[in-house]
Amino acid sequence: MDPHQLRNLYGPDVLRARLEREGVERTTLSFYRYVRLAEVEVLRHVLYQEWEKLGVLGRIYISQEGINAQVSLPTADLAAFRANLDDREAFRDVPWKIAVEDDGKSFLKLTIKVRKKIVADGLADDAFDVTNVGTHLDAATFNRKMEEGALVIDMRNNYECLIGHFEGAYLPKADTFRGAIEEVVGMLIARVQGCEGARATDVNLQPSHPPTLALSEPEILLYCTGGIRCEKASAYLKHHGYNKVNQLHGGIIDYARQLKAEGLKSKYLGQNFVFDERLAERITDDVVSTCMQCDAPCDRIGNCHEATCNMLLVQCEACAQKYADCCSPSCREIHQLPMETQRAWRKGRSTRSTRTKAINDPEGLRRRIREEEELLALNGTLHPELSKFTSKIIPSS
Repeated sequence: MDPHQLRNLYGPDVLRARLEREGVERTTLSFYRYVRLAEVEVLRHVLYQEWEKLGVLGRIYISQEGINAQVSLPTADLAAFRANLDDREAFRDVPWKIAVEDDGKSFLKLTIKVRKKIVADGLADDAFDVTNVGTHLDAATFNRKMEEGALVIDMRNNYECLIGHFEGAYLPKADTFRGAIEEVVGMLIARVQGCEGARATDVNLQPSHPPTLALSEPEILLYCTGGIRCEKASAYLKHHGYNKVNQLHGGIIDYARQLKAEGLKSKYLGQNFVFDERLAERITDDVVSTCMQCDAPCDRIGNCHEATCNMLLVQCEACAQKYADCCSPSCREIHQLPMETQRAWRKGRSTRSTRTKAINDPEGLRRRIREEEELLALNGTLHPELSKFTSKIIPSS
């Protein structure tokens, strides 16, 4: 088959309608494995053909270093999918992590991409031993070590931590993995050496001699969504001379499964951010965040519906209705225009979320909203340039 045909050819509305008509129970699961793969482009095309026949939807990255997959498939075909994986030695017995909450609509299409890395970590793998990883811990041991005072570190991006995290965890402010790991190393240096002024930018990322650590070196507990980022993070920290490094096996997803299976108390609070249509799955009823627009307790996360914004934000139901699922009056005004006018206005404009994924200054956003509402009341529009595209602007509500 022509490789150019081994991809999705339909828009989201068509795909969403098709999924609605499907009418079968689906299971969302994820897995990864660091393993040497050959002829990756050929493998990509073969997997696409085989998995499409099984009704698999999802986002899969493969590279010479392995596979990283988040998929949804008909529950009735789980055994066939397991057999398909096990037929390849590289994927045989790869552990699955089943989603905590699943409405069957986590993915709309099948996407398999060939990448240089299965996680975009920004690290030079030849600068440290990526196989020298931390100790993998199950949920019960992770909980116990937390109670014993170990240092818990969230290895996810700042916007993932917004709606859920472990009790007392260090939450990086960075919105990329590279930024987060640099920040964590800087924090550890400041903690161990007692140097409050140490910054991530002070850290030599490829030291010829790892720092000599004090006797007070902390025991470290790393966690992330499914465990894959902790593989690199733990090896990186060990490269920097930290020896007491542990990581939550299977990440938050498998932690939740173990809690249920073993009747353990959750030390994770709130929701788990996921990279699919659901955006989040609830682990506990705790609400650890507030609406970025009105500051009310809330952990509902979504994207601004204005296409050139698309920024992630925490937004309560009342504000979602008030701002038409947008982050601001400015975005709301554009979003409520006829689609033809929106397209004309968007032409040549870049999308904000390609630079920054989430809003990280809620107070700044609230100030911006107040200023925009005042201007809107005064002028009737926040976009006078729209007169070039249409003579009739739908008023904002």
